[in-house]
Amino acid sequence: MEEQIKDLSDYLDAFRRRRGMIAGVFLAIFTLGVAAALLWPPTYRSSATILIEEQEVPQELVQSTVTSYATQRIQSISQRVMTRANLMGIIEKYGLYEDEQQRETTEQILERMRDDIEVEMVSAEVIDPRTGRPMPATIAFSIAYNGENPQKVQKVASELTTLYLNENLKERSTKASETFKFLSDEANRLNAQIDQLESQLAEFKEQNVNRLPELTQLNTQLMDRAEREIADIGNQLRALEDRKIYLQAQLEQLEPHGNDINMSPDARLKALRTEYISLSARYSPDHPDVIRLKREIEGLEQETGTTVDRDELEKQLDSLHTELATLQKKYAAEHPDVVKLKKAIAALQAKLKDTPASDSSQRAPDNPAYISMKAQLEQTENEMRSLADKRRQLELKMAEYEKRLVETPQVERRYAALQRELENAIAKHRELKAKEMQARVAQQLEQESKGERFTLIDPPALPEEPIKPNRPAIVFLSFVLALGGSLGMAAVGEAMDSSIRGSKGVANALHALPLAVIPYLESDQERRRRRAHKWRLIGGTAVLLIAAVLLVHFLFTPLDVLWFRALRKVSILTGMDLVG
Repeated sequence: MEEQIKDLSDYLDAFRRRRGMIAGVFLAIFTLGVAAALLWPPTYRSSATILIEEQEVPQELVQSTVTSYATQRIQSISQRVMTRANLMGIIEKYGLYEDEQQRETTEQILERMRDDIEVEMVSAEVIDPRTGRPMPATIAFSIAYNGENPQKVQKVASELTTLYLNENLKERSTKASETFKFLSDEANRLNAQIDQLESQLAEFKEQNVNRLPELTQLNTQLMDRAEREIADIGNQLRALEDRKIYLQAQLEQLEPHGNDINMSPDARLKALRTEYISLSARYSPDHPDVIRLKREIEGLEQETGTTVDRDELEKQLDSLHTELATLQKKYAAEHPDVVKLKKAIAALQAKLKDTPASDSSQRAPDNPAYISMKAQLEQTENEMRSLADKRRQLELKMAEYEKRLVETPQVERRYAALQRELENAIAKHRELKAKEMQARVAQQLEQESKGERFTLIDPPALPEEPIKPNRPAIVFLSFVLALGGSLGMAAVGEAMDSSIRGSKGVANALHALPLAVIPYLESDQERRRRRAHKWRLIGGTAVLLIAAVLLVHFLFTPLDVLWFRALRKVSILTGMDLVG
């Protein structure tokens, strides 16, 4: 069977046959679309625009303690504003989401409200003063709230705007206060540390008062002076030692009693005893000179009535020991002179044992020369003792100075460490005090709202038109969908219908032309049905026209406004004053 080729008359016949189905499907789809457009609850939006203004005082003069970017601060403020407590307070205050509260949980309602709140940034290209290049910067932002009731939407948007403004002031003030408090606490801590270091340094100086590095030169000078004084005292002691020897020699030649030394038996006796000891060391006891001196000494002792003085014997013993030491350096121990001198020393020691101690009750010397010489000797000895004591003191001082100089490097290291730590602490404290002053000024800047601030330039207004749904678009889409759906249903029904209609259908089915065509004779009942259908179609068309007019009046522009617009255009075209 060949495919039937259809022309325009065939399509018109198909449309007439299925106009009822087309009209029904069209009306059903279009009615549903219009109902959806009319019954969909409107959503209103109220928004506020907040401008981010720079601080009034130049940043070169006063640095703000809030250094984060505006976008970051807005995000932070959003998290603080959209807390559970704030949102639930707004919901309860304005009675939002009453129907949803019956079937949804609190978390779902809070999430729904967060979705209805919109925060949008307004950015612009600005020149970065550090790099000189353009960069995007946030100069403002908008806060919007979407809801079904326009009055509540405006109030909620105003509430949110107030929360953002107050939270910004609170956040900036809190950051400035926290920064100032932190710097103050750090400055106080460093001040206490400086006091402690100063106490440690003072205690260290007190403990090492003579070993400090700045006293090194002084200690060196003192040690040099002590060394020179010790050398001078040594020279003086050697001179005094020579003087002492000289005075002792002179004193030995003087007689304590009497004025004429040559006529004094005591002096003669003392001289003979000295000579006797010297001869006894050189000669044997049987030598004529030794015997002669011995007899002369015994005669003088009987004449003066004095015995051998123990002090005199001790002096003689010391003289013999000195002479023995001199001989031992020259000769061996077996030399006759050494042997004789040892025997003389032994004899004198034996005599010294048998000699009683000298009586202190003997009469005092009365020879003026002797007394003067002895006084000079005692003065010399006193000076020697005084100089010796002074030298010992100087040697102790010199040792102390040397000890100070040896210990100075160790003290200097510890002293330098304490000094460096104190200087670092003072520098940090000075830096922190400067920053604390800046933080104080920045805090005052924030308290007086002279810093960067949020300024409300467009407060939330009462929305007059809903932002959604877009009713004209829904109606138009419903019309297009209804038209396409009805025509599609008719096309599908026509394609599935295998009936033979008209002479073309007979010719295509039989492959032969019909002999005659008998027209369709319409009965009275069919004519009444056709007229009724025609009136129903006219009524439906009238209803559609009325509905279209109402849609235009309520969804687009009122009819009186359209009428005046039409009259104005006609007046413009014709030049006639139809409006007035």
